[in-house]
Amino acid sequence: MPATDLVWMLVSFVLTILVFSFLLGDNPIFRLVLAILVGTTAGYLAVVLIQQVISPKLLRLIMSGNYILAAVPLILCFLLFMKLFPRFSRVGNISMAFLVGAGAAVVIGGAVFGTLVTQVSASISQFSSWDMLGKGDGLINFLEAGLILLGTIASLLYFQFTLRPKKDGSLTQPVWFNSIRTVGKFFIVITLGAMFAGVFSASITALVQRLAFLWDSIRIFIG
Repeated sequence: MPATDLVWMLVSFVLTILVFSFLLGDNPIFRLVLAILVGTTAGYLAVVLIQQVISPKLLRLIMSGNYILAAVPLILCFLLFMKLFPRFSRVGNISMAFLVGAGAAVVIGGAVFGTLVTQVSASISQFSSWDMLGKGDGLINFLEAGLILLGTIASLLYFQFTLRPKKDGSLTQPVWFNSIRTVGKFFIVITLGAMFAGVFSASITALVQRLAFLWDSIRIFIG
């Protein structure tokens, strides 16, 4: 094994052992490893930001002579930098508003086109077996499509909290609507349970890989 690979294996071995020290409780050693992780992540993100955002989006505009276009992000960056000074922190709210607005637009667009539209299209495509009822698996596919459609509608209606006034002035929801919300709650619980099972399975896989790495490293060091 090359010397560099051996050194990095030793570093990974020591860091893994230090991470497992958390099993004995919160301690300075684990905090040191956590600080190293956060620091390396921040450094990596800074390099990516410089190479993929600042350099192609800003420096090239300046070098090409597009000073007007380059002035907009420079001014916003300068205003955001003023957030470090309490006296002028309000000036940075302009940049923060731009960031929050752009981020909200991306999130909403992703939710609409990446989730809602996709889910609706998938639910509609499931009924392509309508003309195959009674032919092989056509009935099973149709029942699966109906179950998916029911789960989608019930899950969306679960987040409907509109109340209707009764004759006595109180606010309530129809009984049938509460029943549908109960069905939606059931589907949501099943989904969250499946997501938790996936996260737990991934965590167990990572733990097994780390333990296997420790065992292999010990065998290499001893051998």
